[in-house]
Amino acid sequence: MLTPTQKQTAQSIINLFETGSVLGDYSSVTVIPGDTGHLTFGRSQTTLASGNLLDLLQRYCSNHGARFADRLSPWLPRFEAIDLSLDNELRLHNLLRATADDPVMRETQDVFFDEVYWQTAARIAANLGVTSALGTAVVYDSTIQGSWKALRDRTIAQSGSLNTLGEKAWITAYVSTRHDWLATHPRSDLRKTAYRMEAFQRLIDQGYWGLELPLVVRGAEISSSTLSATPSGCYDGPQPGTRNIALQTPLARGLDVRLVQLGLSEQGVAIKADGVFGQTSANLLKQFQASSGLPATGVADATLISRLVG
Repeated sequence: MLTPTQKQTAQSIINLFETGSVLGDYSSVTVIPGDTGHLTFGRSQTTLASGNLLDLLQRYCSNHGARFADRLSPWLPRFEAIDLSLDNELRLHNLLRATADDPVMRETQDVFFDEVYWQTAARIAANLGVTSALGTAVVYDSTIQGSWKALRDRTIAQSGSLNTLGEKAWITAYVSTRHDWLATHPRSDLRKTAYRMEAFQRLIDQGYWGLELPLVVRGAEISSSTLSATPSGCYDGPQPGTRNIALQTPLARGLDVRLVQLGLSEQGVAIKADGVFGQTSANLLKQFQASSGLPATGVADATLISRLVG
């Protein structure tokens, strides 16, 4: 059994692979050309095509404390139908980003990804005879990215079983086999992910089988400090209406910015609700003000914020 810290460290490595953040990007919305999963969302990037994204959103919407349940629920039938046109629904994408500011969504994601991915990977690893934190992280990564069984069987055919080689030698062989598969894959998006195995190989070379902290993976620090930090891209404040929002230095960031951007998006403005009020947000706000018969100041005051946020 891994310790809670080893488990969190293993998960953080895959978070870095998936979203570039140690704690994961709970607001991440991506659509990669050629990706059979289509629209993906969340800390560990669950997908529309697999049906897992529907499961996550249903769990969230069924929680009576979910802030965005009423807005998100009307979209669920299209998720259930695996409507691939959701890849291009920018208003939906902004709504998904905004849900990451809700602690209920962050907790829902944590529970969901633990049940669907981590526990599955932990069982697979245990049944195979993998007991190390690093070996379990490798299995978890393949469970997230896919094709674990095929590459497991290829490794056994080419190098031998785990019982024959021992865990460290077998995991090393698996990482090499998977690296070659990724690096030569016909899909360009998968070829670009060979770095995942290269990162694992460096940890193997350094002997970090217990994933002892601190670690540096792909230039990012994994330590007790970073593991206890607030997830990047999530905002708990300021509350809407407590300040005017305008272009400034440093740029205004926060929950109020995200909700104003979401409100503009729901009015048909092609804006990204990333919670950062930059030049593009200011220009799009001016255009909205002008089209609404308001002074085109690019400043969202309390009155306009109330109108957009509700």
